Amino acid sequence: MLKVGIDVGGTFTDLVAIDDSGHSSLAKVASTPEDPSIGVMQGLDRLAKLLRLSRAELLAQTERIVHGTTVATNALLEHKGAKVGLLTTEGHRDVIEMREGLKDDRYNLRMPPPLQLVPRALRLGVTERMRADGTTETPLDHTSLATSIEALKRAGVEAVAVCYLHAYRDPSHERETAGLLAQAMPEAYVSLSCDVFPQIKEFDRVSTTVVNAYVGPALSRYLTRLQQRLTDAGFEGPVLIIQSHGGVAPIAESARLAAGGVLSGPAGGVAGSRYATRLLGTDNLIPFDMGGTSTDICLIVDGEPALVSGRGIGGHRLALNSLDIVSLGAGGGSIGRVDAGGILHVGPASAGAVPGPACYGRGGTEPTVTDANLVLGYLDPGHFLGGSAELDEAAANAALDHLAANLGIDRIAAAEGVHRVVNTNMAEGIRLVSVRRGVDPRRFALLSFGGAAGLHVTDVARQLDLARVVVPRVAAVLSAWGMLATDLRFEVSRTHIGDTARLDGAGIKRLFAEMEREGLARLRASFDGPVRVQRSVEMRYGEQIFEIAVPLDDINWDVDDPLPQIVERFHSRHEELYTYALRDQDAVLVNARAAVIGVLPAVPQEPLREARGDAASRGQRRVWLRQWITLPVFEFEDLAPRQVIDGPAIVESAMTTVLLRPGNRAVVTPHGWLDIKV
Repeated sequence: MLKVGIDVGGTFTDLVAIDDSGHSSLAKVASTPEDPSIGVMQGLDRLAKLLRLSRAELLAQTERIVHGTTVATNALLEHKGAKVGLLTTEGHRDVIEMREGLKDDRYNLRMPPPLQLVPRALRLGVTERMRADGTTETPLDHTSLATSIEALKRAGVEAVAVCYLHAYRDPSHERETAGLLAQAMPEAYVSLSCDVFPQIKEFDRVSTTVVNAYVGPALSRYLTRLQQRLTDAGFEGPVLIIQSHGGVAPIAESARLAAGGVLSGPAGGVAGSRYATRLLGTDNLIPFDMGGTSTDICLIVDGEPALVSGRGIGGHRLALNSLDIVSLGAGGGSIGRVDAGGILHVGPASAGAVPGPACYGRGGTEPTVTDANLVLGYLDPGHFLGGSAELDEAAANAALDHLAANLGIDRIAAAEGVHRVVNTNMAEGIRLVSVRRGVDPRRFALLSFGGAAGLHVTDVARQLDLARVVVPRVAAVLSAWGMLATDLRFEVSRTHIGDTARLDGAGIKRLFAEMEREGLARLRASFDGPVRVQRSVEMRYGEQIFEIAVPLDDINWDVDDPLPQIVERFHSRHEELYTYALRDQDAVLVNARAAVIGVLPAVPQEPLREARGDAASRGQRRVWLRQWITLPVFEFEDLAPRQVIDGPAIVESAMTTVLLRPGNRAVVTPHGWLDIKV
């Protein structure tokens, strides 16, 4: 049987099929932004051809499909989501616009206000009110609600976000509203804050609920279309969608909590990186994922990536748990431009999949990173995507000539400038997730993946004084590969604010038991395998205005009162993060979280390669490294375990190219990966 991972990116759609022996088959096709499911089916055709199967035979042998998609991401970033209406407590419709009273750049007097996903005319107040303790201040007024629903219906809204004051304490008014919306607007996508984010912090709750409503219809349509295409093609197994927190969920759950998939694509790369720590025997990695549109970076410390909440995506607050990933507008399709002061910039604008870089021959004319790499000789124009596509050198030269004219330099200098600027941008991104957070990146190895990363990663490592870079054999499609190493995950949270000195330990145990029952019920709707639970809390000291996440996996829950252990774990975690703890101050427990995880069958580990003689270079290539030099070119798939390659050299596969610079030394691991000393 096969397990298939599919990652739809901005430029390419990547596919991986892993068989029962652990062998991976890889495919890459151009993404189809107008309907990503078309590219998925084309990719399955390519994958089937590689395996000498028909598409129907491939799908018949596929146990499960795990999919990462940028549909929700693009809808939010490009402001192409649904027309949304907001129903909220009377007098509170401007919470989403007032935000927290601060601008993102507070000293920028010319900074325009953020674009609102719901215009003010569609933010309607309803007569009702819950108190913070969960008691009813004002009952839900059905006349007021009916008037508001009719106004939204006349306006032709496609989705409705419902966020009443303190609904996290008592969701009855929101539930009743949902029932009336189903009668009056049966086609509307309805997003309730009590389902999306049942926690305190009014702006976080409203913003997250609105984002969910904004991206939900587009994601639901896409997933429905994809499921139908796969069903028509004969696939009968489950389709699982990777979520921003790194777990996967069925299509129905992914459509319901659409905001949970806003970072779906990058999460696959982090999942793959976590799996890679086991293969490499190292716990500290910096995943470095450079694709066609962006570069995604995070930290894996002691074998686990960090989860964060309350992050901003495209200027909008999303308070759901997500992997702590920094995304940069730096990819193979990033466009080089010259500003009014004559300074060269690269990105964040991208040529995307259509028209793509000039060298793709699809009508693009602007100079991109890929065009620069082709001009510098790093790419083989006749061997792109394993020879299935040919790059247009003349178009790349013309694009770089135009940039060079604006800079007053020659073509090679302009191409080298694009290459160096994008490398510097990416090195700064790594500093963002490491040095600026008090972490020394020199303790980490850089894990390079994504189709474009291999040409840049060793120079990025040199800028950061990192000694080790690892390039997996599956580097070009590692996000799709990593998705197959994830489990089903359903998260449930509750607000339980109070000083721990006055809380009831037995009550805390009952709270977690209730959350776990809810998560298990959702999980069992689609899964009957083994289950494990992760518990955590968000806590702060009394005078603090922010909380920290505290994992509780090492707490003994069999005791009558687990609170002393929870409090001590909070003090220890605070000390880990900020070098001090205030054990004489009361700790405040704000939110409790339970993640109910359905453990999927493990993906077989990649088989070790057979020992054989070192592979010889298959040719030479003339490249620019401050001067024109001729380098040996090695075929990635032919390399033998323990083979050593000294730079400068090029290692090339069907879907990625790795540039070893002078002073680099690559050793081939038993799994056929490159372990590079910089």
